[in-house]
Amino acid sequence: MTVNFFLQNLINALQWGSFYALIALGYSMVYSILMLFNFAHGDIFMVGAYIGLGVSIGLLSLFGTGAAAVFPGWVLLVMTLLISMFLTAFVGIIVERVGYRPLREAPRASAAITGLMIGIILETSNILFLGGSRLKFPQLIESTTYNIGGVFVTNKKIMIVLVSIGLMLALHQFISRTRWGMAMRAMAYDYVVVPLVGVPMNTIAAMTFAIGSALAAAAGILFGLAYPVLDPYMGVSFGWKAFVAAILGGRGSIMGACIAGFMLGFIEIMTVPAIQIVNRLFSLNIGSNLRDLIAYSIVLMILIFRPHGLFGQAYSAKLRL
Repeated sequence: MTVNFFLQNLINALQWGSFYALIALGYSMVYSILMLFNFAHGDIFMVGAYIGLGVSIGLLSLFGTGAAAVFPGWVLLVMTLLISMFLTAFVGIIVERVGYRPLREAPRASAAITGLMIGIILETSNILFLGGSRLKFPQLIESTTYNIGGVFVTNKKIMIVLVSIGLMLALHQFISRTRWGMAMRAMAYDYVVVPLVGVPMNTIAAMTFAIGSALAAAAGILFGLAYPVLDPYMGVSFGWKAFVAAILGGRGSIMGACIAGFMLGFIEIMTVPAIQIVNRLFSLNIGSNLRDLIAYSIVLMILIFRPHGLFGQAYSAKLRL
């Protein structure tokens, strides 16, 4: 394994991990404040991607075929991101209001089952209104490849990683420096006592779902930009893997969710070349379709030695930054 080969896969892993990290943030935030996992979150990622598809097509139609001449591609992309994140945030608010708020005092198993059912509703609704066929995401910006010392990097990969990190830093600043962020941290510290001193629990819960859904929408649009084929069930795989990243990072840890998302992307991407190297060294025939098995066996080994995750603490749901 040469240095260039490693760096090439590292760049691919950063892009893949960006998707996991953005989605995992929603899981981690909801668990921090409400002590439940929103198992519909992966399908909100799918909904955000399809909303981005509709918004981008709408913008291109609004400005005509010469949209690229009127606005640079990155302007259309920013507009698509902002509008789609705003609209998907409302989807998250509706999910919290209709699906989770009535079950706030119910057993956690009821909320988990509800999340699974909401995910199925979102998937089947997508198929009902848009059909089961895969749809192509418009390429709002042209792809340009740079050769940096034998490592090939596209402008899209650079943009995806930078936008993802920028959104994570923006979330950190919001949580750390605003009154609403302070209320969210207080709620994460003790969601039973804090409402008694005047913190509006319903507002904080809705805001948490909105922010998590907006970040999932950003991940969906960035995914569509990199891999422009959308599928109604795309949220299932990404949702569960991001859930694993949230657990690996430590339940309730924002920083842990970010780091674990990138770590999971690195493990997945690097597993395939590692299998190829092992096959050559030992004359084996291990298929690359065992990638998930090997990758998540590694995650399992990490959790054996760190059962509360990389940044989690025993019996703690604090929103740690």
